[in-house]
Amino acid sequence: MATAVVIAAVGGLLTAASASASAVTSCTSPVFKRQFFANTVFSGTPKKTDCDSAISESWSGAPAKGLPKDNFGVRWTVTRDFGSGGPFVFSAEARGGIRVYLDGVRKVDLWKKVSTARKQAVNVTIPAGKHSLRIDFVNWTGPANAKFAYAPRTAANVDKVKPAVPTGLAATYDKVTGKAKITWAKNKEMDLAGYRVYRRLQGESFPSKPLVTTASTSYTDTPPPTGSTYSYEIRAYDKAGNTSSGSADRGVTTVDKTPPARVVATVAMGTDRTRESYVVSWKPVADALRYRVLHHLLVDGHWKWSEAATTTGTSVTDYVPATGATVWYRVEAYDAAGNVAPARSGDEVHASANWERRATDVTVAYQGDNRALLQWSLPKDTFAIRWDEVRLLRSVGTPSLEETTPPQYCISLRYADEGDHFRFSCVAAVTPGETNFFAVEPYHSESLRALPSAIVPVAVPAAPMPATDFTGASDGHRVDFSWTASASGDVDHYELHSGVWHPATSPAGEGWFYTYTTVNVPGDTTSIRWPYLLTQEEDFVLVAVAKDGTKLSTSQSPRLRMPTPAAG
Repeated sequence: MATAVVIAAVGGLLTAASASASAVTSCTSPVFKRQFFANTVFSGTPKKTDCDSAISESWSGAPAKGLPKDNFGVRWTVTRDFGSGGPFVFSAEARGGIRVYLDGVRKVDLWKKVSTARKQAVNVTIPAGKHSLRIDFVNWTGPANAKFAYAPRTAANVDKVKPAVPTGLAATYDKVTGKAKITWAKNKEMDLAGYRVYRRLQGESFPSKPLVTTASTSYTDTPPPTGSTYSYEIRAYDKAGNTSSGSADRGVTTVDKTPPARVVATVAMGTDRTRESYVVSWKPVADALRYRVLHHLLVDGHWKWSEAATTTGTSVTDYVPATGATVWYRVEAYDAAGNVAPARSGDEVHASANWERRATDVTVAYQGDNRALLQWSLPKDTFAIRWDEVRLLRSVGTPSLEETTPPQYCISLRYADEGDHFRFSCVAAVTPGETNFFAVEPYHSESLRALPSAIVPVAVPAAPMPATDFTGASDGHRVDFSWTASASGDVDHYELHSGVWHPATSPAGEGWFYTYTTVNVPGDTTSIRWPYLLTQEEDFVLVAVAKDGTKLSTSQSPRLRMPTPAAG
């Protein structure tokens, strides 16, 4: 027999209390309120009222003090929340009479005087929300038995009702531990199987797969520490597999503890020809607010990491304080929260050039013919390097390391092995009548080249002044040229060039002359018949040349154009 006690709701707990005929008994749902009557029509004041958690009784005599052993009645009542409702089964058994009512509507009726127990199970569909149950039992004579139970039907082909949406969702975040605590109210469903917890990043949709499945009404999560807002949603599911809609969202904003991605840098030699420098560059990293560039120098036999620069850009030029030292670089990315992606050993890049490779012992001498001979040596540690080019840095009048445009290269380059070093020789063009300054820059690639050598000067004598009054007369296919001799007294001969003059392509340009044929004319001559037939329009240039070959350029010398001869 189920234990009968008087229950009073105190702070949400059920506590026992003494009963009296005048006391008001309160039973916390889903516990039944039970009343004993001394008749079978449930009239008058109950002889006893208490609370009963389950209806499963067997009496062989009077069920309570003051009641007869025959012709008594017992009534159980309860009002409870059935959540979303759905299909239920009512199961009743009695030796005596038993009736079951749902919201006052009879659903079970076993109401006959019988000597043996009878059973009945009834399928009932209960709407969502709160509903009242009443169970009436009477015993007319002899032993009495009364049983009643109700339960949801959980077969998937029977129960198609979704559970109620969870309520009371709350979310808190602990900045120290980085954990989010999510709590919600217990669902009212009798066939509840559990809850599914979902998490999404703000601006995105909830995923189809839950973060966790639990039977509890709380969950502690560790959302990604990215400084972003994450929202949580709870969905209830029942034993038939039905799932509720999602609860109202609740969000937390995490502390950003996620560093940016590591930086992969490259290094090339700097463009400054006066100091040792390297350009360290990299691609932008997501979420990075600034970058810190470190260099690792081997100075006096000791390695030392130190900060080279900080920047919001994606490259820095580092001027190395110790000339000729081996240099390594690493780049660290910092985000707005101060998180850093420290470089690993595999992210470090080496400045492969060695600035001790600069050319030394540079000499220059004028060779005549508007050309100078440069010679220099390179240290023996350059034997393994293939110098694909030698760039000449030339200035006129004032010493400078600016590169000419386009770059000036050697007209011819030779080298000789002199035991512990290579000696290079280079022929380069010069400007007459000026002091020409040269520096030599051996070049392999942008990331492997040498510093320019020291600047060396060479004085170039002035070229003879050009002839004047340069004219030509044609008698059909023959041309007679004449001119007034150069005012200079050092003209050894004249070069008469035929070819095509190409005008300048920019306002600053001089244009240039492409020579087909050249005829040398003695310096004391002021006329010549062109030894070749004129068959088409041609340009002619007369260049005065000194004995040592010094001369003005074709663009600085007199020029004329002879038209195509007339037919006949």
